[in-house]
Amino acid sequence: MKQLIGTGVALITPFNIDFSVDVAGLKKVVDFNISNGIDYLVILGTTAESATLTWLEKQLVIDTVIQENKGRLPLVLGVGGNNTQAVIEELRTRDLTAFTAVLSVSPMYNKPTQEGIFQHFNAIANATEKPIILYNVPGRTAMNMLPDTVARLAKAHTNIVAIKEAKGDIVQAMELISKCPDDFLVISGDDMITLPMVLAGGVGVISVIGEGFPAAFSEMVRLGLDRKVDEAYDIHYRIAPIIDYIFAEGNPAGIKAVFNELAICGATVRLPLVGVTKELREKINLFIAQF
Repeated sequence: MKQLIGTGVALITPFNIDFSVDVAGLKKVVDFNISNGIDYLVILGTTAESATLTWLEKQLVIDTVIQENKGRLPLVLGVGGNNTQAVIEELRTRDLTAFTAVLSVSPMYNKPTQEGIFQHFNAIANATEKPIILYNVPGRTAMNMLPDTVARLAKAHTNIVAIKEAKGDIVQAMELISKCPDDFLVISGDDMITLPMVLAGGVGVISVIGEGFPAAFSEMVRLGLDRKVDEAYDIHYRIAPIIDYIFAEGNPAGIKAVFNELAICGATVRLPLVGVTKELREKINLFIAQF
């Protein structure tokens, strides 16, 4: 799965003022990332506000990205949830032809045990031949998918090929790298510790800040993979303040404020999310002006 090495970005879903999907804005986001060195695009992840999109809106987003991408970069589709059977049904009914892999989040809200998490992904892996990227984000799901569970899944299914690890814990990331098979990909899901994870043996990132600053962030990851540590950390420390800013009042409100300042698309988010405060917007805009 060499297509998943490097920098992937979790695409936002731009909205118009009336909260409809901003198709023109989405096309601009896609082109901005492709032209600035991103390695692959992730559609309908958490950052896409997929929880508030209807089935038809999700299909509109998929069609728009596929058409605008024009085969230039690999695509990954978010297909996950806390209803195992519903995830299986979506995998069986959506056309996955254009996608290199699917990204599937650990079940949220239900708070399953480690055995429940294993059986959830066991059933999903049995339902599709598509490569699967597990997604561990306990800050949203309330349950941490432990390294032993991930290693068990990786060894049980050849189509479970990677994990987006977003606990923000470098020790857990290193445990994943050491316990999983050599060909299993550990991908950072936390922008601030992406470089340390890469240097520890991770293969890259699925990033939020990377879509707002694609040239710099993807170059940092490439330098890290090439073990050019000093040059990579120069970029890391330049970009670290904006990573804090974009998550300070919730994702994707922060990254949408970045895109608004870059005049790529508006900053509208759907309830229950709200836009960033004036104070945070001013910090974001000042950083962009000085970057």
